[in-house]
Amino acid sequence: MKVAVMGAGAVGCYYGGMLARAGHEVVLIARQQHVEAIERDGLRLDTQHFDERVRVAASTDAIAVKGAQLVLFCVKSTDTDSAAKALAPYLEQDALLMSLQNGVENAERLRGLLPQEAAAAVVYVATGMAGPGHVKHNGRGELVIEPSTKSEEVARAFVEAGVPTEISNNVRGALWAKLVLNCAYNALSAITQLPYGKLVQGEGVTRSMRDVVDECLAVAKADNVTLPGDVDAAVRGIAETMQNQYSSTAQDLARGKRSEIDHLNGLIVRRGEALGIATPANRLLHALVKAIESKAS
Repeated sequence: MKVAVMGAGAVGCYYGGMLARAGHEVVLIARQQHVEAIERDGLRLDTQHFDERVRVAASTDAIAVKGAQLVLFCVKSTDTDSAAKALAPYLEQDALLMSLQNGVENAERLRGLLPQEAAAAVVYVATGMAGPGHVKHNGRGELVIEPSTKSEEVARAFVEAGVPTEISNNVRGALWAKLVLNCAYNALSAITQLPYGKLVQGEGVTRSMRDVVDECLAVAKADNVTLPGDVDAAVRGIAETMQNQYSSTAQDLARGKRSEIDHLNGLIVRRGEALGIATPANRLLHALVKAIESKAS
């Protein structure tokens, strides 16, 4: 299968690298510094189970998506519209775009922007870019994907590449369940610049997280979302399975970049307002992260 990864940062490099390692033809569309390193030395996949350099194509240009049957769409939620516009002239008619993004609205946005089929995926992985062309895997890695015309083929490819993958009819619920986890951890990790394991040891942190989660669950219920599994156990488990992981929001703020907070706690605030649900804990976290962003800019 020919695969293109649009927005090959930590998440895109990990999943694209795993597919390339398994023998698929993969091109990573990434920033210049990563492309130069990957072309020179290969992609360094530094995982919990192996540390290898994988030979994979890389480009800074959206034209590299030509011919791809599967496009892993991994840009920040803030860049969904502009990235879709950049890809539009080069996408194959029968290409499947799979959104491996934070937030709950991206696949739907893609369907409104492009004629190609778009499907949502829920990503559970702790990764970061340790340097140009060097992705560091800190834990987990499974995917939950939405049914599509290629879902069976895609799931099989990922499983054979060592990525646990499940096809689910309730991806909306799974996306919301992940949104709850992100709302609980991302902003607090960003504000404190602490990894999850140390974050939860702080005085009053777990009680504050409880307030955030309760608001998220109230909004989800009012929005008729069915969340799978035990959300409370999942929230607790993040700090145990990803102790050394900093949130993507923390990584963005540390680099002086705009974060996805509008699509995380900010979404809960907006949906809460629309549904008549008070969300003061999420509103405060959203406001604090936005203030830090403004200070950096």
